[in-house]
Amino acid sequence: MNGVFNSSVDGAFIFVISISIAILIGVTVAMIYFVIRYHHTRHTDAKDIHGNVALEVTWTVIPTLLVLGMFWFGFKGYEKMRAIPDDAMQVETVGRMWSWQFTYENGIMTDTLYVPVGRPVALNLTSQDVIHSFYIPGMRVKKDVVPGVGNRMWFQAESSKEFDVFCAEYCGDQHAYMYTKVVALQPADFDAWYAEEGKNWEPAAKDEGKGERKPGSRGPMLARIKGCVACHSSDGSRLIGPSFKGVFGHEVTVIRDGEEMTITADEEYIRRSILQPDYEKVKGYENLVMTQIELTDEELDELVAYIKGLQ
Repeated sequence: MNGVFNSSVDGAFIFVISISIAILIGVTVAMIYFVIRYHHTRHTDAKDIHGNVALEVTWTVIPTLLVLGMFWFGFKGYEKMRAIPDDAMQVETVGRMWSWQFTYENGIMTDTLYVPVGRPVALNLTSQDVIHSFYIPGMRVKKDVVPGVGNRMWFQAESSKEFDVFCAEYCGDQHAYMYTKVVALQPADFDAWYAEEGKNWEPAAKDEGKGERKPGSRGPMLARIKGCVACHSSDGSRLIGPSFKGVFGHEVTVIRDGEEMTITADEEYIRRSILQPDYEKVKGYENLVMTQIELTDEELDELVAYIKGLQ
């Protein structure tokens, strides 16, 4: 079993499918029987039927009981999904076009969700732009992520495994690529990862044996976590937005307030493009309404230094 909800969700589906198959067989058999039993060659004279109270009660009561049974199975499973354990590990989860960002209690930010096996994990879901839906098929859990409305969900991995995560609500051009993973680790392995990764998110952290961290060294990681790579490449290839590679120090033709102009992509331009993505658009690219990402001053400096270095 991969997740704590697998058996209850699978049980509800099996119950519904079993009932549906039984009804299909029953209706088919009855239809064939009536076609043969009451064929016009056996009954040449038609007769009026004035109703059968017992039969009408039967075909009303039985479907009602079946529907109530299916509702009960679903309700009991959903009730468990809503009851988030008090000791659950809290992870802030942000959806944006077109990536996921996970922030742990010690400040770690990743674009892949690492969790310990056997411990409940609660996701506090928010969206920065449009409606998304956080879906882990392998654990049978899904929850909508709605802008302006906080939502919560929880799950618990029962085995060490990687699980696919999809956005199950159409959210734009790159919807199909809004994909990540849940990586379930044994508790000891997770604790080691949590402690080691936490060092990278300490303020003014240093690279071991190298003194102060090199400006821009965290840029690739931040570009993934903040969702920049959903629209911008780092190798010169064309995506929804222009590539980061080679932009710094070169002339760029942009559209600002409907007016076309050519400017030099200096540091001020890069900072403005990150903080005010809709202020001016590079000519030749779609005029999409972009999400303004949330950055600390240190993170902004890291991203700018990273882009400047991609020559």
